[in-house]
Amino acid sequence: MADHPNPKTEPTSNAVKDPDDWVTGDEAMTGAQASYLKTLSEEAHEEFEDDLTKADASKKIDELQEKTGRGQ
Repeated sequence: MADHPNPKTEPTSNAVKDPDDWVTGDEAMTGAQASYLKTLSEEAHEEFEDDLTKADASKKIDELQEKTGRGQ
């Protein structure tokens, strides 16, 4: 019972995984990802890519958040 890390004392033990390691990372991006990515793409004056996987969409969102100053 005490072998598992306490998420309150070790919040990053498995909370943030690299998108490349996601089990479902090669599935089509979710509707929420697509919606947010479209908004970020417009703000960054970049073309919206509607055929990304979940993992690639996550990486693109991170990239565009940095570019637009969102998510800070």
